[in-house]
Amino acid sequence: MSTLTLSAADAAPEKVDKAAPAATPATPATHTPPAAPAPRSRGFSLQWLRTLIAAVSGIGALVAVWWMVADTVDSFPGPIPTWHAAVELFADPFYNNGPNDMGIGWNVLYSLERVGIGFGLAALVGIPAGFLVGRFGFMRSASEPVISLLRPVSPLAWLPIGLLVFRDANLAAIWVIFICSIWPMIINTAAGVRAVPQDYLNVARVLALSEWKIVTRILFPAVLPHILTGVRLAVGTAWLVIVAAEMLTGGIGIGFWVWDEWNNLSVEHILVAILVIGVVGLALEYALLWLAKRFSYGGTV
Repeated sequence: MSTLTLSAADAAPEKVDKAAPAATPATPATHTPPAAPAPRSRGFSLQWLRTLIAAVSGIGALVAVWWMVADTVDSFPGPIPTWHAAVELFADPFYNNGPNDMGIGWNVLYSLERVGIGFGLAALVGIPAGFLVGRFGFMRSASEPVISLLRPVSPLAWLPIGLLVFRDANLAAIWVIFICSIWPMIINTAAGVRAVPQDYLNVARVLALSEWKIVTRILFPAVLPHILTGVRLAVGTAWLVIVAAEMLTGGIGIGFWVWDEWNNLSVEHILVAILVIGVVGLALEYALLWLAKRFSYGGTV
């Protein structure tokens, strides 16, 4: 009797795995478009637009008042004649026909030179003096009556003293700038030193730091915002005072130029000079603001 031997593959029926899902045709990948950028915030642009409109409105109101005054006073020039005078002056602002006949550009530069020298000397004296006044109680007690006595004095009251001591009009004008610029620097620097937390100084004492390191590593970084505030106040005061000082001392400068134009009865040129003085003062203010923002006020022991 012969037996047939079947292989397991032949004997077992074909099994279908019903649990396995049926193969589905691959679907092509769809391209998802990039997300649309978020709309820009309009808050800043609207605020900027409102600020611009307000500034233009203020200037327009000033010009309107100027125009009404010019219509009321016969000898007072209006905006249009002043504009024509400004165009004529700035056509050649740096002409030089001698010491008594220079363009408005040279006069502004000479005034800025005096302000720079007087202001620089005041910074060299006033800022270290402010550190001493704020750091040591004896210096504060000794300086407070002197500052309280001399600070309210009008800067022009110091002009005769300068003329008497220096016997030179240019040096006297620089002296006036120096004496009016030094007080804001001393006061603001001293206030900044006194505002430094006592914990910082206690740490310096524990670390046995020298006075030089205390000033350079702790006090100066902390006091720098106060110093820059004093510098801004001093520059504004100096530029304000130099015009009046030059009117009295004569020579070359925007103040003397204004007085000379008054003697020539050229009111249009005086108005142009007033605008130039304001623009230069504004430029100095913004330059110091830009400088203040570039400093880092952090410090480490």
